[in-house]
Amino acid sequence: MSTEPPETPEDAEPESADGTPAEGAQVSEAEAELAAQRLERERIERRKAERQAPVEAGGKLSGTAADLLAAVRAVESGQKPAATVFEEVRPAPRRPAPEPVRRAPAVAPAAPAAGAVEDVREVLVQGGAPEGLAVRAAAVWGEGAADVLRSDPWQLLRIAGVRPEQADGFARALLGAQAGPGDERRGRSLAVWLLEQAAPAGHTVLDLAALAEALGRQGVPEPEAAVRDAIAEGDVLVFQDAIGEAGEDGEQPVRVLVGLERYAMAEESLADGLARLANSVTGRDGEDWEPAAVSAEGSAGELIRAVAGHGLVLHTGGEASAVEPAALLNAAHGLGLRAWAATHSPLGRARLAALVEGPGVATVAGLLSGAEGPGRDADGAWAVDLLVVLDAPQLDVEAAALVTESLPDGARLVLAGDPGVLGSVGPGRVFADLLAARICPQVASRRPDPGPLGELVSGIGVGELNQVAAPGKEVVIVPVRDAGEAVHRTVQLVVDSVPRAIGVPAEETQVITPGHGGAVGTRVLNAALKERLNPGPGRFGGFDPGDRVAYSPAPGRTLPGRVVRADGEGLHLECGGEDVVVPRERVDAAVRHGWALTAHQAVGCRWPAVVVVLPGDAVPALSRPWVYTAFGRAGRHLSVVHGVEQALPRAVAEVTAKPRTTRLPLLLAPQVPSGTGD
Repeated sequence: MSTEPPETPEDAEPESADGTPAEGAQVSEAEAELAAQRLERERIERRKAERQAPVEAGGKLSGTAADLLAAVRAVESGQKPAATVFEEVRPAPRRPAPEPVRRAPAVAPAAPAAGAVEDVREVLVQGGAPEGLAVRAAAVWGEGAADVLRSDPWQLLRIAGVRPEQADGFARALLGAQAGPGDERRGRSLAVWLLEQAAPAGHTVLDLAALAEALGRQGVPEPEAAVRDAIAEGDVLVFQDAIGEAGEDGEQPVRVLVGLERYAMAEESLADGLARLANSVTGRDGEDWEPAAVSAEGSAGELIRAVAGHGLVLHTGGEASAVEPAALLNAAHGLGLRAWAATHSPLGRARLAALVEGPGVATVAGLLSGAEGPGRDADGAWAVDLLVVLDAPQLDVEAAALVTESLPDGARLVLAGDPGVLGSVGPGRVFADLLAARICPQVASRRPDPGPLGELVSGIGVGELNQVAAPGKEVVIVPVRDAGEAVHRTVQLVVDSVPRAIGVPAEETQVITPGHGGAVGTRVLNAALKERLNPGPGRFGGFDPGDRVAYSPAPGRTLPGRVVRADGEGLHLECGGEDVVVPRERVDAAVRHGWALTAHQAVGCRWPAVVVVLPGDAVPALSRPWVYTAFGRAGRHLSVVHGVEQALPRAVAEVTAKPRTTRLPLLLAPQVPSGTGD
């Protein structure tokens, strides 16, 4: 059985991809960041102690949903223990639920004991699974890993990169004829696995019916029973959220949602943190800000006034609108306030820092890890009066929860970004949910992106793919007939045409394509571009000094960079002006060639010239947010290698962002009055 990292969602479903390889056995940078901040969060005791009581509703439900809701209520009320409500016998021992976001695990788990690794390796070999999974399995379950897998082989799905068909084969090898598709253990594990797979597509929870349908596609004969079983065993949580208005009979319709505790608790923690910030500033200090607001231009003045009187403010706009958060930061510094900004990428940090007077610009990851930023006070909160987070659509619920929990009472938070770009590669739609909830002021920039490129991207944002006048060859369309021609023309543009006609060298030209796989994916394009721009034997994991790379220190984060050298420490990279050393054992999992990226990998970055490649097989990948994001990465010049004919304008006009199932607006509603953003 192969355990190579699976294709990222951008290969199978590009709208939800991050272009990030699967993580290896080592603790990732993201895990270290989150673990460190969870320890700090223990000292920020601002979280409400109890979740709200379940909605007393459900009269509009019927069938399985009504049965499930009734059973859940019986458990919650204490009338019946979970084991009696769902009646079936549980052959596998109950497992603890995943750690919720507010608990504080060890910063770096200790290496599993050699004996535990050897025991689990024996079980893996017996089941036909690769021995290389032994260390990861022992890290997940500790000394009891071997016993866990013997009693429930489908638990193998908890190891990153393992697919259902592989776990099924492992179970058959260990259990023989007993390993049937209807095994309750299989249904529970698949329910958890499906919810984990839904997170990179942006879902914090799934509708009960959607999860049951997905289980049915995996061959589970009684999917609703499998969901009930997973709830009873504590593997997943169930939620009842009121929707719409009560009917004439007084019954409030509800929806029944199922989710993993990790993401559900993060979303609840985020709602509490946002409500605390929104309710903690009353506008009493507004007079101090007024001179700065008067001197600022247009919507920058509106933003300053909004921040003066509110603890939570949203700011929307394109690339050019970054000058307005910069003006806000400069005004705050002038008032003697501790003001900081955070961006998604080091390249974005550099662009904003050029507009801000003095220090105070970091990356979100740097703030959370403690590598950048103002430090923390005695209570564990950041020593800031104002935090402006740019690229806010890239915040998933876990990162956003950590940000809000790290802000002290009375601090102001501004979330700024372009709502037209692709959303986060993690669970949630934080920025979009807040815009829809209208619980705080929203300041829309009136500063358009300049020139033909700005006109083109602005049109795409409203669903129109317009022809624009480009006297300086700012936009060039290159039609192609097939994949081979698309690769040839892309290389020609990067190596020759753009440097010669536009004056942008190859090292400042970025290729963007819908996915990693396929005849014109990043793998094929990167191989072709390396051959022309930096040929070499690839002695260190396929890389040579001078190679452009995409380094993924954690899922959802991509840092464009360049290989400097390789030695015994690992692969030395330069990423956004920073030196990075990737250990030898993590190179395969964390580094790709980077002449060609996916649109998700490119979010938060801009280059002087961009070549967007749209081969014929890219049609299923195209959507308005994808095109908007890809085309918007170009600063001076955009070439479109066009092989999708009328599918491009149709996608821009008709294919909007895929819906994400989240709970944030409903969680915020009872805590913050709506209508503030009108």
